[in-house]
Amino acid sequence: MRLYLDNCCFNRPFDDQSSLTVRLETEAKLHIQAAIRTGQYMLGWSYILDYENAANPLEERRNEIQQWESLAAISTAETPEILVTMKEFVAVGFRPLDALHLACAVVMQCDYFLTVDKGVLRKANRVSSIQIMNPVDFAIEQE
Repeated sequence: MRLYLDNCCFNRPFDDQSSLTVRLETEAKLHIQAAIRTGQYMLGWSYILDYENAANPLEERRNEIQQWESLAAISTAETPEILVTMKEFVAVGFRPLDALHLACAVVMQCDYFLTVDKGVLRKANRVSSIQIMNPVDFAIEQE
């Protein structure tokens, strides 16, 4: 099973953990990452993850997240197909960067797009080509 974690998901462990929701999402994300490390899931990686991560002003976070690229089973650079797919997602209400992440995941044939971005999650029903889920819901579904 192929998974794509967006930048919000990768950054969740670095967020303020005083909220129960954030703590649960962090634990679920770490659980999923452990399963990626053992080969239970395959990770998809994209150039837009590189782009967003490079903009992170905190070097420790940037380096920690970038290490995941080496564990990716599949990765993609920008292609015309990704740009066409991105425009389709923008047309149904996704912001351009979110649409690029989604398009990369779809073109790489990922089964799930995991995010903690509430705006993306609210629009999940607008996409039929990939399942968009919060990592907590994904972890529960897989149990």
